[in-house]
Amino acid sequence: MDTQLPFASATTLLELIATKQISPVELTKIYFERIHRIDSQLNAFLLLTYDEAMRSAVSAEKAVLQGDKLGALHGLPIAIKDTQMTKGIRTTNGSVIYEDRVPEKDAAIVERVLGAGAVLLGKTNVPEFGMVGTCENSLGRLGRNPWNTNCTPGGSSGGAAAALAARLCPLATGSDGGGSLRIPAHFCGIYTIKPTQGRVSAYTGLRGDPMPNIFSQNGPMSRTVHDAAILLQVMAGYDNRDPISLRQTPPDFVAALDKPIADLRIAWSSDLGFARVDREVVDVTLKAALAFEQLNCHVEECDVFIPPPYDTFGPLQAADAYANLGQYLPIYGDQMTEFAHFFLEQGAKVTTKDYAKALGYVDLLKAQMNILFEEYHLLLTPTACFPAFPNEKFPGSIRHDSLFPEQYWNGAFTLPINTIGHPAASIPAGFSADGLPIGLHIVGRKGDEETVLAASAGFERARPWIQNQPSVC
Repeated sequence: MDTQLPFASATTLLELIATKQISPVELTKIYFERIHRIDSQLNAFLLLTYDEAMRSAVSAEKAVLQGDKLGALHGLPIAIKDTQMTKGIRTTNGSVIYEDRVPEKDAAIVERVLGAGAVLLGKTNVPEFGMVGTCENSLGRLGRNPWNTNCTPGGSSGGAAAALAARLCPLATGSDGGGSLRIPAHFCGIYTIKPTQGRVSAYTGLRGDPMPNIFSQNGPMSRTVHDAAILLQVMAGYDNRDPISLRQTPPDFVAALDKPIADLRIAWSSDLGFARVDREVVDVTLKAALAFEQLNCHVEECDVFIPPPYDTFGPLQAADAYANLGQYLPIYGDQMTEFAHFFLEQGAKVTTKDYAKALGYVDLLKAQMNILFEEYHLLLTPTACFPAFPNEKFPGSIRHDSLFPEQYWNGAFTLPINTIGHPAASIPAGFSADGLPIGLHIVGRKGDEETVLAASAGFERARPWIQNQPSVC
């Protein structure tokens, strides 16, 4: 049974814990054993928290045996992304600048997850400052993909996605400022949903000047839709420390999985009018999109054009990054990864005119997508333009006159959705000829995670994927 448990869903493990069929202590030990045996091939974790985890697991086991009321994640091991602050536990942001930082407070997302009874296994690998959709950092710990260790797991939640795919944890937290949940889910063959902007608190636990949050949203990562819904339910809710936090009570995300999806009107676009996508990716995701017709939905190709997102909205991201981190360029610039150095330098060049113009394009895109979603319940696209590519090598299938180098283009489909603040999931859709996962992107109306989750669950029931296992597992 010890060898089978890591392959079970988080939902199943929670049921086994609550019914005293498995011990949180033994389960935690099983995951640490797997991490110690497998993770040297992946570098999915930057830090393990064995002592803290075992103390939490012992406490969780005692509560079960005493018949105490259990939290929604009681006794379940979980991985936390290393951009999310953990009180008393090192949080590096994948940078030598923060290599020794030990936060004084938890981020809101960590408070909620640990408050629900989860057991923290450790902190997962990220690119430096979470700035790009790969998993390279200045700590020298290159993240690898369990389907092919020569390839990237994506980013910035790359370590979390790799750990889930390799069954090193049953649940993980992530965040998404331009695709950082969905890109690694696509590359690693797992499930995720980026919630509506403000649905999950962005409070970091850090002191500092207030900064705008146009793009970023925390969210769950898992191997099944039900598992993600459980974790999202824990994460979601109003937090007065986050100025854009939604005040509305979150819906019942788990109940949404059983909502009927027949007669949903679904739009499909293979390129959003601008992207150059690998033929294999188009073929796999189109076939997945058409599977919704077998679920009695109405799927049709839509005529939508979105301006190339990094040139259009990149100045906002780059300028905000420079405002937050630019002071480190003169001191640590030569120690930063190439992309972090580039991005901060780009941010320093953004003028007030550039920034204002980009904000204007944000409003135009929101209006355009509002019109689209008046006609459709969902929009389907590929999650990314290509499957996972070799580490330290970026694919050449997208070339145009751009200020931003090619590594940014694996967020071509995802960044526009951050810009408008809508919920969006990446769901395993199939594989390339080389055996690399390919994801289908499911975008919903603003505030409507329920329909995104219901569609995801319907697809999963028709075409389950939890049985798929990578070579490193």
